[in-house]
Amino acid sequence: MTEVLGAVLWDMDGLLVDTEPAWTVAEVELAAELGGVWNDQLKAAIVGTRLDVAIPTILEHYGKSLDLADWASAWLLDRMVTLFARGPATLPGVNDLLSALRAAGVPVALVSSSYRVLVDAVLIGGLGPFDVTISGDEVEHGKPHPEPYLTAALRLGVDPASCVVLEDSVAGVLSGEAAGCGVLAVPSVPGVQVLSGPRTLVRDSLLGVDLDLLRSLVRPV
Repeated sequence: MTEVLGAVLWDMDGLLVDTEPAWTVAEVELAAELGGVWNDQLKAAIVGTRLDVAIPTILEHYGKSLDLADWASAWLLDRMVTLFARGPATLPGVNDLLSALRAAGVPVALVSSSYRVLVDAVLIGGLGPFDVTISGDEVEHGKPHPEPYLTAALRLGVDPASCVVLEDSVAGVLSGEAAGCGVLAVPSVPGVQVLSGPRTLVRDSLLGVDLDLLRSLVRPV
């Protein structure tokens, strides 16, 4: 049996680009708007989730009515578009791994919990190219549900078992595992802990990650 790397499916925030500091700036400001103070525990609880999950969690934490959800979502999205316009930095190891995948002809997809307006704000800087991009508002169920990564594999025409997901959050790791993919996790937020498994590997960064390492996470066929 051999391991065939069918595709590599990339998360965006905190894995591909260093957007988490920008999210934290906006989240601190939103907490102040709600009369509260942001904290690392709340950050760890929502990282990797869509706004329709994160915003209710934030509002409940500060004892605010869920009737404010639409306002808070719009406020956070608008602020993030402004912050993303500054051009978030690509994280270490990303460009080398993308180049190696392109040279080997391995398809790549971007699968983010961020909404399309934010995904496009990052991609306009020329990062990629990706064969498929999927945003959080383009699937019915967000991470940790497997739908985002299953959708990416379907659009690429590859078996999810031959794919490796690159993630930084617990929600994203669970999504990739539930989709039947191998997972390489690089946690980027304090308090986020990911457990290694038979097809889940945890690293400090993407530096030194190569195709052989990714193939080791693929289910043999």
